[in-house]
Amino acid sequence: MVTRVFVEKKKGFNIEAQQMLADLKGNLGIGGLQEVRILNRYDVSGLSKEQFDAAARTVLSEPPMDAVYGEDFRLPGEYRVFAMEYLPGQYDQRADSAAQCVQLLTQGERPAVLTAKVIGLKGQVSDGEFEKVKHYLINPVESREASMEKPESLELQAEVPADVARVTGFTQWDDGEMEAYFNSMGFAMTLSDLQFCRDYFRDQEHRDPTVTELRVIDTYWSDHCRHTTFLTRLNSIQVEEGPLREAVEKALADYFALREELYQGRDKPVSLMDMATIGGKYLRKKGLVPDLDESEEINACSIEAPVTIDGKTETWLIQFKNETHNHPTEIEPFGGAATCVGGAIRDPLSGRSYVYSAMRLTGAANPLTPIEETMQGKLPQRTIVTKAAAGYSSYGNQIGLATGQVDELYHPGYAAKRMEIGAVIAAAPAANVRRERPAPGEVVILLGGRTGRDGCGGATGSSKSHTLSSLETCGAEVQKGNAPEERKLQRLFRNPEASRLIKRCNDFGAGGVSVAIGELAEGLEIDLNTVPKKYEGLDGTELAISESQERMAVVVEAQDAPRFMELAAGENLEATVVATVTGKSRLTMTWNGNTIVDIARAFLDTNGVEKHITAVTAAPESILKDQVKDFRQGYLDLAADLNVCSKRGLSERFDSTIGRGTVLMPFGGKYQLTPTQAMVNKISREEGETDTCSLMAWGYNPYITEKSPYHGAYLAVIESVSKLVATGADLKETYLSFQEYFQKLGKDPHRWGQPLAALLGAYRAQKELEIAAIGGKDSMSGSFEDLDVPPTLVSFAVTTDKASRILSPEFKGAGHPVVWLCPEYGPDGLPAAASLKQVYQTVNRLVKKGKVLAAYTPGYGGVAEGILKMSLGNGIGLALDGGCTLDELFSYAYGSFILELADSKETIGLPLG
Repeated sequence: MVTRVFVEKKKGFNIEAQQMLADLKGNLGIGGLQEVRILNRYDVSGLSKEQFDAAARTVLSEPPMDAVYGEDFRLPGEYRVFAMEYLPGQYDQRADSAAQCVQLLTQGERPAVLTAKVIGLKGQVSDGEFEKVKHYLINPVESREASMEKPESLELQAEVPADVARVTGFTQWDDGEMEAYFNSMGFAMTLSDLQFCRDYFRDQEHRDPTVTELRVIDTYWSDHCRHTTFLTRLNSIQVEEGPLREAVEKALADYFALREELYQGRDKPVSLMDMATIGGKYLRKKGLVPDLDESEEINACSIEAPVTIDGKTETWLIQFKNETHNHPTEIEPFGGAATCVGGAIRDPLSGRSYVYSAMRLTGAANPLTPIEETMQGKLPQRTIVTKAAAGYSSYGNQIGLATGQVDELYHPGYAAKRMEIGAVIAAAPAANVRRERPAPGEVVILLGGRTGRDGCGGATGSSKSHTLSSLETCGAEVQKGNAPEERKLQRLFRNPEASRLIKRCNDFGAGGVSVAIGELAEGLEIDLNTVPKKYEGLDGTELAISESQERMAVVVEAQDAPRFMELAAGENLEATVVATVTGKSRLTMTWNGNTIVDIARAFLDTNGVEKHITAVTAAPESILKDQVKDFRQGYLDLAADLNVCSKRGLSERFDSTIGRGTVLMPFGGKYQLTPTQAMVNKISREEGETDTCSLMAWGYNPYITEKSPYHGAYLAVIESVSKLVATGADLKETYLSFQEYFQKLGKDPHRWGQPLAALLGAYRAQKELEIAAIGGKDSMSGSFEDLDVPPTLVSFAVTTDKASRILSPEFKGAGHPVVWLCPEYGPDGLPAAASLKQVYQTVNRLVKKGKVLAAYTPGYGGVAEGILKMSLGNGIGLALDGGCTLDELFSYAYGSFILELADSKETIGLPLG
């Protein structure tokens, strides 16, 4: 029997309804709307009347704040009413949490729970406006309008899935038949890749493939999983004529010279990936990356660092990772952003380290654009911005992650596709991490959440550019995150006994079982029937490729499996043996007694047909900003710029203090108004006290990079590193990780020239500063119809230091001298390396001597922005002495520093006042 109850917040507590009223009136233009009522509807089965009544009072509602209505309740006739619910297969956290809590209450079987949100609108609302509201609130990617009738049963009548089909005749198709099939399947791989598959199955396997095999191959070779674009061979590179051509050509020549030195005649393809990684290779060869933690596992950037706890120094692994979920956040903002932070967490987590702090950097078009000006096939920018913030903060706050920095960049190009970046820091004692190559007979345990249809195609979908139909066709590609489940994984992996049983680990990100388990060993036999499911009806293909944030695959010795599963059960985690390591170099999957995947590892590792392209890089002309003519108006315009104005309201949606390790709050000063430039947290540990802290900072300016990707990437590195210096860090053990995000490149050589130029700029910065990029993530699908995102290379800089040496940027007191310390700039408009390093050394020296009270490195808004923001935290202004011109005040000044000094005896830099 199904019992229904409605729960509504009482007046004074109905914040959600009040916010929706203001949103619908102010942003959607429903002027006649007078009142909004929101009721959460619960349909529950599997409980007696007494149990249900107790659950309604204690689990489904909070009596001081909620009104509870029976199943016969109806809103009065003056309300226009509709209900909305998640699509079948989408994770409903409200329903899941309710079911778990009710089970704890009854100590019996878990009940079935189905939820919906009932919306009542009172006022002058026309039929057209009513439909407009429904269209605004119901995102078809994740939800639908719900029936008002109570169902007779909550049991899902799942259809028995058909056997996985073979693609009959595949190996004999001609190119025309192959193209027709390719167009019908929506593959992320290219037609030539599919033809390559035909030849492989014909010549090597002597059979037709199954649909599952083609989907698994498509997932393996997707840009998301195998960096297909970055690995494309660049046959030739040209630099167009322009005033700053020489700078790009010099970096390109230096790159080719370094290739000769490192590869010594080997046929190493020239590619974007090589440009992205060669700086790190060069610095490793020179012995300048001594702390790099190298292994066969590819989870997150990992370095070794000494951590002193209660006076005892231990070797720890510091791991960090940046992750984008641009594709899912664009079409389903809440879930996409939630799984962005979940996805960022899972990489260092699979490295057996504990994630304790996070940073969020996003890119959007103007969120103040009226709703009615939203492009066809797009969600309103305001909807994306607000719901994405809610999703990321909800997940981070639930899992217990201190989000130390939150910023959003605004550029009209991000109307093509939103940028959603999460970056995290993690740590673990090195002694707790065991990394060994799996041996035949060992087993793979699937750990954590169950598999559902949400997440199918996430890897391939994120590798595609968007079209007008994306909102309607990409629903399964967006998961709903389950933060409490991932928190259990965090707790388990922090247990030294559990961690030391793991020989190798991989997360269930893009690609699901096929990639998460498939990458663990050369030979594997996977039994898909053992994979735990959220519900029945999933076929073998869905079980093979559905991704998740809250699952891990671990390899343990067979005799250790029972103990590991016992430890998992102690954290209320489901753990199941799903695969066995074999001595064969093949990936095999069985389902319902049939082998539906049997592919040679050597074929999977080809990553498809080698791609070739010519790249043409436009020579930059100028990266200068428009000149400011008037001091007062210049400052007013600057303060009103969305990229300069305070993000405090956005930041306050996130908890920056979880874990009690926060060294710098997101905003400093007694008024909490000066934004800090780096995220600083003490290394998280369960016992003892430490002064060792991690620092992370970002750098990127889309307005520079759209003019010159080369200059933009170079300055992104400089900005990220300078922020660490301004926070008091020493750069001796600093490392970088890059986030590249570009338009869909296709076969246009000029499009390929953009990431190429950016990577050359980043390469030059690494080499000159002698700081290596040891990780990164590329996303090459930032296009929608004819719109493209701005060329994007975000640099994340990470280091460790002592918390006692950390500096905050707000002015500390009146009467102190303030100076501007600036490096020399070369004819290409970039800081001269020798001068820049001297400036860094000067700031480090002064900070260590206690001579610097506050420091700020100028970014988007130049020195003018820096002075403004340093003044706000403590309400301490600055009287400029006239030594700085308007152009110097408002222009870009990357690599320079505004310093508040303890006394006037230091004669450095240009006095500001």
